[in-house]
Amino acid sequence: MLVLGSGCTLPPPSPPPVAAVPPEPPKPTVADEVVVLKDKRVLELLSKGKVFETFPIALGVHSEGTKRRLGDGRTPEGLYRIDGRTTHTRWSRELHISYPNAQDRARAAADHVDPGGGIYIHAMPRDYGPYDPPQWYKDWTEGCIAVGNAAIVKIWDAVPDGTPIDIRP
Repeated sequence: MLVLGSGCTLPPPSPPPVAAVPPEPPKPTVADEVVVLKDKRVLELLSKGKVFETFPIALGVHSEGTKRRLGDGRTPEGLYRIDGRTTHTRWSRELHISYPNAQDRARAAADHVDPGGGIYIHAMPRDYGPYDPPQWYKDWTEGCIAVGNAAIVKIWDAVPDGTPIDIRP
C-alpha cells in the first residue's frame, strides 16, 4: 500500500487489463431449402424447417399456373434444385433453377411443344444499384423469379448449389 502524507493509503495498483479475445463472428445461416410462394409473391429461405429470411419477388408476366412451354411467360411450379450460378449476365447475379425436370419434359412432349428453360432467381440490372423494393407491383420476367440487388447477394451467400427449391402456386 502506498501511504500519502495525510495519512491516507491507496490500494496497490491493479494489474493491467488482459486483452479480451474477440468472439468469433456468427456463422451465416445456410439454407437447406428455398420456398417460393407465387400467390404471396415471396421467396423464403429455410434452415431445418424454419424460415430465416423472406424476400419480395416478381414473377413471369403470366404468373397464373405453371410453365408449360417456351415463351409462355409463366414461372414453373414444382420441386427443383438450384443447379448453378453466374455473374456473367446483365443481372447482377443469377441462380439457375433445374427446370425443366422429367415431368415437365414429358408433359411438353405430350403437347408437342418445347418446355423452355433458362429459369433463374435473379436481381435487377447492375446499374440499378443496391435497390430492394419492399414489394413488387408488377410481374415482369419471362418466367424467372426476380429479387432486389441487395437481396440476391444474401440469397447467393445462403443458398449452395444443390439446394432444393419448392415453387408453389
